[in-house]
Amino acid sequence: MDASCNNQSHRDELSSENEVLAKKAQLAVFDFDGTSIEGNSPVMLVSYLARKRMLRKRVVFKIMLWGLRYKLRLPQDESWVRGQVFSAFEGKPVRDVDAFLSRFYEEVVAHRFRPDATEAMVRHAREGMDVVVVSASFEPIILRAMEDHPFQFQISTRMRKTPDGTYTREVEGLPVEGDEKLAAVTRFANERYGKGNWVIAHAYGDHHSDRTVLKAAVVPHAVDPDRPLLRTARKLGWDVLDW
Repeated sequence: MDASCNNQSHRDELSSENEVLAKKAQLAVFDFDGTSIEGNSPVMLVSYLARKRMLRKRVVFKIMLWGLRYKLRLPQDESWVRGQVFSAFEGKPVRDVDAFLSRFYEEVVAHRFRPDATEAMVRHAREGMDVVVVSASFEPIILRAMEDHPFQFQISTRMRKTPDGTYTREVEGLPVEGDEKLAAVTRFANERYGKGNWVIAHAYGDHHSDRTVLKAAVVPHAVDPDRPLLRTARKLGWDVLDW
């Protein structure tokens, strides 16, 4: 078989693959902290709670030590640190806590939402994709952001509630962090579209812990990536964005 036949066969295979992908639900998946917004909302929340004296000094110190170990890429208990943060809200009515976190978003986080992220979300929505934010941050914060920005779905860390309508300091399931981001997107998409009926067309992330979900995308985008993610992006030829 000559080269022209091989080229035609390859084009036919690509065309067939594109047709299959086109029939599936297309997802555009965005990380939140460091990608959709500038900065890290849980870190901002700890500072916010400390200023309001809603966290004990020893709790803040423990969280700071956890953050140091995280920066050194040492093994960490993601659920534990979220429990420490939510010790400020333990036993308080869900409605009151959600309203507090909504105000926190409006005062501290809202102005940090990146225009480039909004533009990309709008573009993908116009292309017929479902825009999903997947985040390790707390669910009430992401739900508040969804009111002002063009993503239709969110998957984020949810804290356990008691039957009487108050918050505990326990994570419901697992924090949506690292490999759990792809696992959570997979559960969401399988339930919504059916197994095998969807594809992550685009994924955006800034941190090396986002590599799993980025690798699962047809087109991965590394947004202002940290050094490990930048190395991966360059090695694999991923799109690198400066937002």
